[in-house]
Amino acid sequence: MSTKTPVQKRRKRKPRKQFQLFVKGQYFDFPMLFIVIFLVCFGLIMIYSSSSYRANINLGDPAYYLKRQGMWAVIGLFGMMIVSTFHYKFYMKFTVLVYVFAIFLQILVLLLPNSSHGAKRWIVLGPIQFQPSEFSKVALILFLAHILTLTVKQVRTLRGLIKVGAFAIPLFVLIGAENLSTSLVILGITIIMLFVTSPKYLPFIVMIGAGAVLGGIVLLSAGYRMERIEIWLDPANHVKGMQTMQALYAIGSGGIFGKGLGQSMQKMGFIPESHNDMIFSIVCEELGLFGAICIIAMFMMLLWRIMYIANNAPDLYSALICTGVMAQVGIQVFINIAVVTNTIPPTGIPLPFISYGGTSLVFLMAEMGMVLGISRHIRIKK
Repeated sequence: MSTKTPVQKRRKRKPRKQFQLFVKGQYFDFPMLFIVIFLVCFGLIMIYSSSSYRANINLGDPAYYLKRQGMWAVIGLFGMMIVSTFHYKFYMKFTVLVYVFAIFLQILVLLLPNSSHGAKRWIVLGPIQFQPSEFSKVALILFLAHILTLTVKQVRTLRGLIKVGAFAIPLFVLIGAENLSTSLVILGITIIMLFVTSPKYLPFIVMIGAGAVLGGIVLLSAGYRMERIEIWLDPANHVKGMQTMQALYAIGSGGIFGKGLGQSMQKMGFIPESHNDMIFSIVCEELGLFGAICIIAMFMMLLWRIMYIANNAPDLYSALICTGVMAQVGIQVFINIAVVTNTIPPTGIPLPFISYGGTSLVFLMAEMGMVLGISRHIRIKK
């Protein structure tokens, strides 16, 4: 007869696997790190080149925008390296909270009186301007990666895809109320992350169609958006087509090898916000077609490195984070260059790492840090 007590007979529970908050790993994607640093440094050079004339006239300091962007670049670089040491599973604990906070910020920015160029996109805290839509992109990527990991079997059906995709609707609508271009980025990130999770194609045809209808509704909800289509169709004869035409003049005048760094003429008041969304036109004017192709090639290499890390990621959650970041960068690069070349209607979206903007740069580099952190978990076969 057994002398063991009921307590002794209980099956011993296996201890849960704990992960270290900070990891070193056997691998680190230095090629990706080099590409990111190169793009940031190139962006600083082009910001100075494209803004020095206007900054000197308006602010008395030709390096004003360079200094501000340089400060955010340093903060972003340190943030990227710190985030790259975090274990990616650490984000799982805060995904819901981060997602809810992102929705709160988007509601708050609509209620505040602060606006820029007639649109409410910024939260002003003294000397600091914060654009919550940049935070919302990161929040959505982390939240969708977590939800899709938990519901990977359910998203194989159209019903499951719609349920998960519905989580992006609040951010899409709130951001789209004042910023259609960023809402399209949100929509694109959602569709691509769902696409790589589900093995079926038919549901995505339905979702893309629904997304097109939803985008059309948002487009028709404001008259100024229809005006942008009119500008796109005939910028030469439209009253507000000057920016598009000047950007095309800059691209055309650059030729094959450009006029030389710092030699742009269109930046001298002809192109509004030449250091922001239209900076690619200055790149084409000063560095020519050759320089433009080189920059596009660097972005292609960055996307390839992120895809490499996603393909070798240890699990679905980390792979989806990489996929979301890759989708965001790729969509923003495409939209920005397409707008500058008048391939699509004009809209405001920055060129990643190169356009002026502290909020965009810091959050982008934080995302690069997350991807680099995931690269530390790639197993090296000996």
